[in-house]
Amino acid sequence: MNIESLRWDIFCHVVDNYGDIGVCWRLASQLAGRGQSVRLWVDDSNALRWMAPNGCPGVTLLSAPPADVAFEAGQVVLQAFGCPLAPGVIQGIARANARAPGATVWINLEYLSAEGFVSRSHGLVSPVHGGAAAGVPKWFFFPGFTADTGGLLREPDLIARRARFDRARWLCEQGIRWDGEPIISLFCYEPPLLSQWLTQLARTPTCLLVTAGRAQAAVRNAVAAFSPAWDPNSRLQITYLPYLTQDEFDHLLWSADCNFVRGEDSLVRALWAGAALVWQPYPQQDGAHEAKLEAFLGWLRAPESLRRFHRLWSGIEYGELAPPHWASWREAVQEARARLLAQEDLISRLLQFVAKTR
Repeated sequence: MNIESLRWDIFCHVVDNYGDIGVCWRLASQLAGRGQSVRLWVDDSNALRWMAPNGCPGVTLLSAPPADVAFEAGQVVLQAFGCPLAPGVIQGIARANARAPGATVWINLEYLSAEGFVSRSHGLVSPVHGGAAAGVPKWFFFPGFTADTGGLLREPDLIARRARFDRARWLCEQGIRWDGEPIISLFCYEPPLLSQWLTQLARTPTCLLVTAGRAQAAVRNAVAAFSPAWDPNSRLQITYLPYLTQDEFDHLLWSADCNFVRGEDSLVRALWAGAALVWQPYPQQDGAHEAKLEAFLGWLRAPESLRRFHRLWSGIEYGELAPPHWASWREAVQEARARLLAQEDLISRLLQFVAKTR
């Protein structure tokens, strides 16, 4: 399908942990790579200074539109994760559609989940019931893991780049000593069994690469709480990494034998990496993350050892961590990745969705 070049307005509200802005930047840059013109409106773009320091041709980074300036909506307005839109933006969408119905396609990009409601809700429309945009259709686009959802973000050349990756060279360039021992990357919140897990890792030679931010703070606190002799033979080599660009974060995941990830963007990137993975969903007080985790493990067709590890890692169950089963965990991820690669990516589905909706 030939897709015309459109102007996209993507709105992102940064809550915490950089997940929202990380997804939105990948989305914007991949749209630009398909010939689309993108204005990315972000209320806090500080994370992009290290996440994407070189910007991207075709993507214009902007702060919130001034209240006293009439907003001229592009052909697509994408509201990321239901973030609030300023009244002037809503008025701009309404004006565009009053001049010509369907002139601006208004899409709400939802959060990623493997739960059953995703396929049932993907692509539905709900006219706005009140206010300046009353009657304007608003569409709901759900990323997902199956063919009847919006799919996952994936660059056209991603798997080819993954196949060419030289992890020994990359580790050397980062100044990381590696003698062939298992490599584990850690991007987490504050897992309740972190201290137990570190003790387990220290039983055999292991290279642990810890990302900057909350993961690094959690590991430093856990190590400081140990007695000085907790790792007497220095089997666990811990490297505290700086903040990484999105490309370098991918390289980190490609270098590891197992990736411990959190949230949405890093889960998708860990799936593309094809190594064993352990995912920590964002913990929610109402326990919604538990259903989200179980749905993902079901889609992954995870072996029981991996399911049990996930529940312990996220504090859903309590007990002792069993030794990991790297081979069966990796096999499950690679089989899941093969299923995903047989489907279209999110950008392809999104462009087709807009073309049919206009």
